[in-house]
Amino acid sequence: MEIRPILSALLRSKTGAILVAIQVAISLAILVNAVYIVNQRLAVVARPSGVAAENEVFSVGIDNRKLDDHATQIAMQKQDEATMRAVPGVASVIRSSQSPLSRSGSTTSIALQRKQTSASAHVSYYMTGDSAIKHWGLKLVEGRDFNPGEYLEIDQSSSKEFVDVVIITKALSQKLFPGDASAIGKTIYFGLGDDAEATRVIGVVERLQTHGANKGSKGEESVILPIRMSNNPYAIFSVRTEAGQRDKVMKDVDVALRAASAAPIIVKIRSMEDDRRKRYRADNGLAWMLIAVCVLLLLVTASGIVGISSLWVTQRRKHIGVRRALGARRIDILRYFVTENLMITSFGIGCGLALAIALNQLLVSKLELTKLPTPYLLGGSVIFWILGIIAVVGPAARAASISPATATRST
Repeated sequence: MEIRPILSALLRSKTGAILVAIQVAISLAILVNAVYIVNQRLAVVARPSGVAAENEVFSVGIDNRKLDDHATQIAMQKQDEATMRAVPGVASVIRSSQSPLSRSGSTTSIALQRKQTSASAHVSYYMTGDSAIKHWGLKLVEGRDFNPGEYLEIDQSSSKEFVDVVIITKALSQKLFPGDASAIGKTIYFGLGDDAEATRVIGVVERLQTHGANKGSKGEESVILPIRMSNNPYAIFSVRTEAGQRDKVMKDVDVALRAASAAPIIVKIRSMEDDRRKRYRADNGLAWMLIAVCVLLLLVTASGIVGISSLWVTQRRKHIGVRRALGARRIDILRYFVTENLMITSFGIGCGLALAIALNQLLVSKLELTKLPTPYLLGGSVIFWILGIIAVVGPAARAASISPATATRST
């Protein structure tokens, strides 16, 4: 089939064709960028925290405790741990200053030299009384875990003592020591100036998300310190259960802690899955909203193509009848409308690709997005080509079924 007659017909009645092309262009530009944002959001939501089997881990916060002397507080923490370990279904318990993805915790500045006036990194730090690597199932990629003698019991209200060794994440290691083969044995400083505390890196874990689970590599810049701290009225513990026992154990731990306490206490328990769900609620909400927008765009575009094609069939009934009378087959009429629609859609896609790139550049400059990958542009183009063909098949089939006698009959 020759393209020139179809193009000439479109140029004689171009308003409808232009409207369809504009609709396709705008829909394509929005669709590919929306799908890209959705994929990025879902990738952030699904990224691993570093904690193995998150569905077996929950945190316990104990409040309203009277602050006794340092030794009594430490003994009370250990008693609470023993109480929880005695609950059937509990695999392990550690005292931790904060929990991954909890959005509640502390950060500190890290430097490589005391003379620095600005920090090399701001990290989330986990102070644990026992092995966080074993409890959370962290993957040690370099160095070793803490030895029992390296754990300190510090009174944060009076003691100036600080740990000699720390474990950091791979993301933090790469940020602090880019290009170095190993971070083991390197010295880092907590704080700035003469009062900065020097520590030595003895281990690197593959991943441990921060309590805030920030986007990008900052979300994995964490440090583990072997410290059991006193003089904090709110004690946090992390509990790992046996497989399938978490929900039951959460209830049993609550009951056991209240029963073991001589005075009323406030116990706050939440699963790590709940922390993940709350942390990424906004990302999930945005993803589903954009998915709904994409579906609506496709439906509106398809409806527009069907509507314009149906209008053209009605307007060209006599033209179709004359062609049929002159020997045109049904397949020829069908092919004519499909080809015409492909030409309009292709023009719209070409404009849409340029618009999509421009929109992506705007989003890159205003938001934390990267350049739109080429597969998204190609995939979006294919989707609209297919959509255009599917949308025009119905009206084209009706046009092809018109008999010459009916089409050329005077009204």
